[in-house]
Amino acid sequence: MERDIKEYLDQASIVTQSAKVMARDIAKSAQACIETIARGNKIIWCGNGGSAADAQHMAAELMGKYKKDRAPLPSISLTVDTSAITAIGNDYGFEHVFSRQLMGIGDAGDLLMCISTSGNSANIVEAVKTATDMGITTVALTGDTGGRIADMVNILLNVPSTETNHIQEVHLKIEHMICGFIEDAFADIGRPESAGNLVAQARNTIKVA
Repeated sequence: MERDIKEYLDQASIVTQSAKVMARDIAKSAQACIETIARGNKIIWCGNGGSAADAQHMAAELMGKYKKDRAPLPSISLTVDTSAITAIGNDYGFEHVFSRQLMGIGDAGDLLMCISTSGNSANIVEAVKTATDMGITTVALTGDTGGRIADMVNILLNVPSTETNHIQEVHLKIEHMICGFIEDAFADIGRPESAGNLVAQARNTIKVA
């Protein structure tokens, strides 16, 4: 068992180190998120299984806090409303559980963070299609080749591995880094009385493209 533990950690470290090739795109993703919030838009997350857990985890990091006490930042996960998910899945098909919600709450200028180790999940593919049609920026965290959504999204973060567990481990690291960069950008804004104040203050501190 001790040998297996060491081998697992060695492999995890190799995958993590190889992910350094994504540094530029991770930075681009973080900057896109910062500019989205500074414009008065929101970050929307989606994923299946373990990636669904990541989606709501990261939305909570932004709405609550990651490391610093600051104003809540507009972020929501499409994985948490079981009534909506089961109703849409039952009436329209599971492939539409994210895209249908996105149609209802998404706005042009928002940013959709899609988490899929394969990049092939039908509901993620449909969400990306809908986001593109709505003028929503798309960022995908995937593995290896990026799957079906590789050529569909604005920014692709494809972890160079085919091992689901190691891809998910690196996804969490990337997600935390992005949340950290976002938080740093807005850390000095404090606790405004309204979202409008947040946007106004953000425009004074963040360069919006």
